[in-house]
Amino acid sequence: MSRTGIVNVRMVITEEKILSNIDKVQKLINPKSKKQIVQLEEDTYFKDLVESIKTYLNEYPKKKNFPSSVYRAAYGLVEFATNQFEENTKKIEELIRQREENIALAGKLKDLLENVVNKEKDWKDQVKEAEDDFPEDIIETLNIIGKAKSDKSQNYQDAMKLVHARINNLESNLHIEIDMERIEDRSKALSYIGIEVADALKTIPTPMVLTEEAVEQEEVKQEVKETVKANVELAKEEKVVNQEKEQVKEQAKEEYIAETTFEEKPSLWQRIKNSKFVKTIKFIMKIRVVLDYPALPEGKSEN
Repeated sequence: MSRTGIVNVRMVITEEKILSNIDKVQKLINPKSKKQIVQLEEDTYFKDLVESIKTYLNEYPKKKNFPSSVYRAAYGLVEFATNQFEENTKKIEELIRQREENIALAGKLKDLLENVVNKEKDWKDQVKEAEDDFPEDIIETLNIIGKAKSDKSQNYQDAMKLVHARINNLESNLHIEIDMERIEDRSKALSYIGIEVADALKTIPTPMVLTEEAVEQEEVKQEVKETVKANVELAKEEKVVNQEKEQVKEQAKEEYIAETTFEEKPSLWQRIKNSKFVKTIKFIMKIRVVLDYPALPEGKSEN
């Protein structure tokens, strides 16, 4: 846990406590949590938690050294509350549309029931067309009413009660009203966080901390740097290996040449030519050249 800006032991405890309170508030407004806030006006525990966070933000002695951990947690709480408020608004709009549709269906079912009771000529066709609007049990009940020979029978009376109960449910929308009330109260709690905590956050300079996106970008950059560094090192190693290979090749070549190349020995004619015998013959021939001028070219003699 960060201790940036903490000035004494009391503030260390306070920071930990505030982080705990922020976590508790977030759980109370999380729709996935088992324990959720029910009624804002009656939930003093929730209000006290929010008030403690607000007080800590407003009364922190050195705003420039405000703990980044608390700032991030408080900012995340406000962001989460805002997102949840928007989701609740969408749910309320959907419930309102559903309520209007139910009221319209209630009116349609009233008219259909009247035609069935009066046994209009096309009542069967009307019931058949209503299969897409009403569940199977209502369709079957309308057919029972239409086919009944007497309105005094028990089946007829039970069928009429069932259809009237369904009309009342569609008109009252009791379950929808309950859902809307619960969602609206949660929205009040969410807006309460937005007003109290968000306003207090405005007085604190944003700590020099990286956002999650910036952290990810920094991690990517670091990975790229490490990859480039690794490639450079690999290239250097390959270069050294190649140089060593060239040296080995060159050395092997030299050794091969040394092993396969021998010093050329004088030919037989060359050895004879350089021998004392040949030198003696040359000397004698020179004498003959003087005596028997003109002489034959060197290397030839008379028969």
